[in-house]
Order: sequence, then C-alpha cells, then structure tokens
Amino acid sequence: MTDVRIAVVIPALDEEESLPLVLGDLPPGMRIVVVDNGSTDGTARVAREGGAEVVLAPRRGYGTAVQAGMNHLRADPPDVLVILDGDHADDPGLVPTLVEPIATGRADLVLTDRSRTAEPGALTPVQRFGNALATRLIARSTGHRYADMGPFRAIRWDALLRLGMVDPTWGWNVEMQIKAVRAHLRILELPVPYRARARGQSKVSGTLRGAARAGVRILWAVRYYAHAPLPPP
Repeated sequence: MTDVRIAVVIPALDEEESLPLVLGDLPPGMRIVVVDNGSTDGTARVAREGGAEVVLAPRRGYGTAVQAGMNHLRADPPDVLVILDGDHADDPGLVPTLVEPIATGRADLVLTDRSRTAEPGALTPVQRFGNALATRLIARSTGHRYADMGPFRAIRWDALLRLGMVDPTWGWNVEMQIKAVRAHLRILELPVPYRARARGQSKVSGTLRGAARAGVRILWAVRYYAHAPLPPP
C-alpha cells in the first residue's frame, strides 16, 4: 500500500460544518482534493485549513465537481482515485480498505454497499427506493446486479480514463457503474457502515424537489449510458 499513490476527491457543496470531520478522519499519506461546487459558506476555507488542495467548480453538478477534481490531478495522476462525499456519512478511515483490493490486483473498481449495514435512518426511504430502482434497471441493461449506488468508491486511475466519464450531474455514479460493466472492469462491492450525515440536509434526498430531480436524471442516465460509446482502448 505504501507504493500506491492515492488521491481522494471530495465534491462539496456547503459542507463547512461536516468537512473538518471528514478531513480529520482521513488516514495520512494521500493527496486530498476538495472541490468547492459553488458553496455559499466557508467550505473552501475549512478545506484549506484542513490541509486539502481546493479546486473551485462554481457550476453546480456532482459530476462537474468530480471531473474538476480529476482535471486537477491529470498533470500528476494517482494510481488510485477515491471519491468521498463531504457529509461524514461514510467513514473516511476506510479508504485503505477500499484501495487494498486494487493495490493487490484483485479489482479495478471497488464500490461500497450500504444496503444492509446503514444505521437506522441513515438511508432515507427515497434513497432506498432510488437505489433499488437504479440497480434493477442497470441489471436489466447490463446483466450485472449491483447491491447499491453508494458514492464512496475507489477506482484505478487508468481504468477510470477508459470509461470516458462525461455526466455533469447525479447520473455520474450510474454512468460509472454501467460503463464499468461494459468495459469489463473487475468490480468488487464491500459492505461498509453508513451513518446519518453529520450536519445539514442532503442535497438529493433532503427535499422533494432534489429527490425528484436526481431521480429523473438517474433514470435518463441508465437509458443513455447503456448504449453510449466507450473511448477506444
């Protein structure tokens, strides 16, 4: 593991309160990039104070934020990229657990499965319904049945480039998981604990409007990326 270069990209929108908890729990020895996705609070400030590199991506969108973090890393890319939310719902201390199967050559993409391990109330009914629907539709399109759509994930950098990720919104995770199957990546899902977010309200499931917008985008993404062209090998 000491020979594997790890970068953690944290897309963050108004996470001033929870982000210090995330940064404080990350193990040492990895590059940390916080992408401020148009925050109106002190997200960028607390990220810098916590030792992270800060990238500004004012045009809001989950995929836009992750892409901005990737672009920031392209000049000196890691071996493994970890994507982690800034709400402290996932345990940042588990980054080595996600990276280990990649570092030892057993997987190209490691995803987290919260479906049976989340603490009560951590996954809202809206999230559970959306995850079940998305995984069912992906299975119908690709033949691969995922257990979850958790945002906490690790992927080998060169494998990520093979996917040609483009989605600017909440469809990013759907795009990755569909393209990973189509690109014949070795995929592993690990059950992990999941807690209620540390502060504030979820950007997706916290409001009816946010849940509806994310749901529509996810449905569109499943249909589109099942047939979208992959970059040439």
